[in-house]
Amino acid sequence: MRTRYAAPALLAIAALALTGCVDNSTPSSSNSPSTSGNAYGVTKDATLAASLPSKIKSAGAITVGMDDTYAPNEYKDDNGNPAGWEVDLTNAIGDKLGVKINYAIAKFDNIIPSITGGKDDMGMSSFTDTVEREKQVDFVNYYSAGIQWASAKGKTVDPDNACGLKVAVQSTTFEDTDEVPAKSKACTDKGKPAIQVFRFDAQDQATNAVVLGQVDAMSADSPVTLYAISQTGGKLQTAGNTFDVAPYGIPVAKGSDFGPVLQKTVQALIEDGTYGKILDKWGVADGGVKTVDFNAASKG
Repeated sequence: MRTRYAAPALLAIAALALTGCVDNSTPSSSNSPSTSGNAYGVTKDATLAASLPSKIKSAGAITVGMDDTYAPNEYKDDNGNPAGWEVDLTNAIGDKLGVKINYAIAKFDNIIPSITGGKDDMGMSSFTDTVEREKQVDFVNYYSAGIQWASAKGKTVDPDNACGLKVAVQSTTFEDTDEVPAKSKACTDKGKPAIQVFRFDAQDQATNAVVLGQVDAMSADSPVTLYAISQTGGKLQTAGNTFDVAPYGIPVAKGSDFGPVLQKTVQALIEDGTYGKILDKWGVADGGVKTVDFNAASKG
């Protein structure tokens, strides 16, 4: 999971040079309202709106847990408001259902507990749908992303031969909990040194660690890594190819009535062309889907 630069590329690079680290991970203490303004001209679907759970209908809003440190998926714009292609998609969901979107900005690992505890109605934060996570929440699958490593420009790193290297990840992401640990175990099983995992609260901190030479490489979701490379002025390069393509999912409470409504809503956005427009605008169309799945990980 996650990288984010709130400033344009040149300002971000200057900040790296001056401070050595950009910290954009401080959670907000209050919800941030949607600033959509129906940017894509979405038409409300009265039937879908009528099928919303009573809690959401009475509130007239959906509370969405988000860690806004993972550009271009979700990050803060220059005014501190949520931005990114997943933010655009979330706002379009609200427009299709005729409700407001309230963003509950939080650390990534606090989002699912907020959903299971009833504080948030859903999450939108580049969650990889996994069987383990499906034990806690249901997932509405809306995108496919792989894993992409990056290293400093001119430094060759092979993700399949990284024994003994220092690798940065964002804490509690799939890269942290599954991908890099599996690679490290493969190393130690062969009597080679383990991968040294450096965990950061926010993806931008992990990216900075590579730029500053504190680690050998970073691992993140493919759209995030590619965006980070584009924003660091030639300081980073891809390390190996994209691998382990898996579905992103919107987490909702297990067995909730909202899950099926949300699945139909995202499908409607695909069919009316809004979804494609959003992906094209942000340059992430390669991971787009035509059919919205539900709990795809458990289906194998």
